[in-house]
Amino acid sequence: MELAYYSDYAVRLVNTEEPARGKDTLTSVEAVRDLFGANQSAARRTTDADVTRFRSVRARLRSVFEAADGGDETLAVDLLNSLLLEFPVSPQISGHDFRDDDGRPLWHMHLADHPSNATAGYAATAAMGLAFHLTEYGVDRLGLCEASPCRNAYLDTSTNRSRRYCSDRCATRANVAAYRARKRLEADRPENTGRADDSAQPTTASGERRSEPRGR
Repeated sequence: MELAYYSDYAVRLVNTEEPARGKDTLTSVEAVRDLFGANQSAARRTTDADVTRFRSVRARLRSVFEAADGGDETLAVDLLNSLLLEFPVSPQISGHDFRDDDGRPLWHMHLADHPSNATAGYAATAAMGLAFHLTEYGVDRLGLCEASPCRNAYLDTSTNRSRRYCSDRCATRANVAAYRARKRLEADRPENTGRADDSAQPTTASGERRSEPRGR
């Protein structure tokens, strides 16, 4: 589905903030414009007012990912539906400059770009893209990175639904942390004193401990 591509808009916006680390890169008009990528015509509409509006939309999109990551499918869908109602889109058929062997355009669905402001356009695109991704691949394909304290959003496109981290960097960091934790656990285990405990005493055929003869 062509429109599922737009789901990346949601991920990019959500990941401008790392709450657990106290980081937020969405602090200027330039930062907002960077989110649009190659869509420079939409980026040029951005004003100072969009910085605050984008942060509001970001919080709502993160809530969708949090609900999905927590296994609450209904809540994730309800939150996404509220965004779709508030920021409707205008789909249209587009062919760009691509043509097939017969010289005809390769038609596909596209989201028309004529919103009232930059935030409305971006929010509509992100919500619609996320909605298509959710319905096409499942709610469990929306996740938050397990490498604490990251919690960045990601879209799981693995064949076996096994993704747990937002990037290779976080996956490596988590694996190293787990390895070091195992090593610490092994180092903390008490050393063998060399003395046999009661479980090492000889037993009878029935499994009972055999009494040792007492010395005179």
